[in-house]
This record gives sequence, structure tokens and C-alpha cells, in this order.
Amino acid sequence: MKPELEKLCADYIANRDTVGKAFRWDSSDLYTVCANVFCACGQAADVDRLKECREIIKKHTGLFSKFRSSKVRAILSSMLSLGEKPEERMALANEYFNLLKRHFKGTEYLVLTAFLLTDLADQTLTEDTAVRGKQIFRRLNQKHRILTNKTDSVFAMLMAFSGKSEDELVEETESCYQALRKHFSNGGAVQTAAQVLAMNTGTPEEKAQRLSNLYDALTEAGIKYGHADELAPLAALSLSDTPVPALVDEIKEADEFLKDQKGYGTKEEELRKRSMHAVMIVSDQCKETDQVNVTLMTNTLDMLFARQQASRLSFAFHVVEALLKVVAASHEGKNETKVETVSSADAEKQPEE
Repeated sequence: MKPELEKLCADYIANRDTVGKAFRWDSSDLYTVCANVFCACGQAADVDRLKECREIIKKHTGLFSKFRSSKVRAILSSMLSLGEKPEERMALANEYFNLLKRHFKGTEYLVLTAFLLTDLADQTLTEDTAVRGKQIFRRLNQKHRILTNKTDSVFAMLMAFSGKSEDELVEETESCYQALRKHFSNGGAVQTAAQVLAMNTGTPEEKAQRLSNLYDALTEAGIKYGHADELAPLAALSLSDTPVPALVDEIKEADEFLKDQKGYGTKEEELRKRSMHAVMIVSDQCKETDQVNVTLMTNTLDMLFARQQASRLSFAFHVVEALLKVVAASHEGKNETKVETVSSADAEKQPEE
């Protein structure tokens, strides 16, 4: 393993553990995303600095603000801690969020979008850009109503800052989508990957083919890589100029490093997550790092919301199950009383011996 890649792997683990100390009660999946935010910038996470930035978020928002959500506060605090003027960035993010709320629902996805847009050094969010983003989102939704969700609002706004026209962006996204569907079956994952590819140069067919080649090469190398949430980060990395064989070698080396680290098991789901984390570490050496981080952030939000929904459904099921048991027990009690009453009446009708 090259010394640069080995250092990135070690820094990733150190940053992950530091973020975990600052946000002990948040999901551990967030720690990995935050760790890569620091690695991408070549900085080290600091517990005190993270806590300070968390307080800045509280200072600038209300008690029930989405900025304080446990699903995003670790990510936001990490991004804030990287800059020299966290107070100013937080104020700008709040301003952007309020502007975006006029066109999108005020969810955690929108909070994340507002923060990401504050990173655009040479561009500013305006009413016209927000309208353009909303229009792109609507047109994407018209193409695939079932697949389009709140995640796509993040990418629609990023597309709004692209130099391409709305027609070009929507048509290229659809072309990438159709090309990728020949190789991958998960429609939602393919749509997100197509949006990542559409914002970059090259023909849809060429970009889709390179992603397919990279995925197949990983499989041939024995890497368990998924094609659901994992596909979009891989799509971003596939845009790198680095030859596919070289990318595969580095991903495999990073994956081997993570195998011996705490938090990585041997179940298939855990192997897929580990290889995705290897992809994001390798991406820190490439110019596509920002896009990889965006896809990781949105995918993590999706996963956390899915878990929350599953938990709610499970709770509702257990409540209904408990009520049914109470009702059943009540009926059994009534039936027993009825049987006893009938038996007594029958006994009175029996002739004495």
C-alpha cells in the first residue's frame, strides 16, 4: 500500500473515533461520513471543536429546528469545524435554508443542501437559482414519479449550479439512467448515480460504461460491493481519470486495511458497507471527493429514515398485537363464564337420584 493511502486509512479511523466521542448518542453510521469529510480536507477532527460548533448550531436555530436533528447535526458540526468562521457559515446556511423552504419542504435533506451550497466559494444561492433547482426536481419527478424522493432535491439544487441547461441536465440524467439500467436493477440507486454522472463531462454511454466496468472489476477482484446505496459513491469515483485497474487495487488495499478495524464484521451487509467506505477513502485522493461525500451524506440520511420508519412500524405492530391478545383474553373470559352458567342451569334441571 502506498504511504499516502495508508495514512488516509489511518486518519479515517482516527477521525471516525473522534467524532464518535463528540456525538456519543448519534448513529455510528454518521461517524464514518464525518470522518471522510475531515480526510477529504486533510484535517483532523477535534472533540472540543466539534462540540463548540454544535453549540453554534443551537445558538442560531430554534428548539425544534431541523438543523438540530440527530440525523444531521454531526455532519453539520463537522463541516462547520473545518472553516475559520463557523458563525458566518452557520448564519449563511440558515439564510439559504429559509430561501430554499419557499420552494422545497423543510426537511433534513434541505438543511444539508443549504450547508453544501455555502461551500460554493464563487457562487451564491439566489431566488432564481432556487427556482431553477425546483424546476429540475419537477422534471426529474415527471420522468420517474415512483423513484424520485426528497434525496433528489439535494442533487437538483446542485444541478442548478451546473453550466448545463435544464434540458441538457434532465435529458442526460435520463440517458445515463437508461444506460445504467441495462447493468443494474435497483431503480432508485440508478437514478441517483445517473444524476451524479449527468453533472459531469462525457457522453452518457461512456460514463455509464466506465461505472459498469469499475463495478465488474471489483466483483472479479473478490470485493463484495453492493448496487443499492453503494452505487452513487462508486459512480462519483468512476469519473476519476485514474485507470480502472489502479482504482480497484487501491480499493482492495483500503478494504483489507478496514477488515482488521473495529466495527467491521463478516456478514454480507457489513462487507458491502466496508467496501463502500474503502471507496470513499480512495476518493480522497481524487477531485471527485466532494461528490462522493454528498452521495454518502444523502444515502446515510435515507438509511436512518428507513430505520426510523421500520422501528415505527414494528412498534405499531406490537401495539396491535398486544391489543388483540387483550381482546382475545376478554372473549375467553366471557365464554368461560357462559359455560359455567349453562352448566349450573343444567345441573338444576337434572332429576335427583
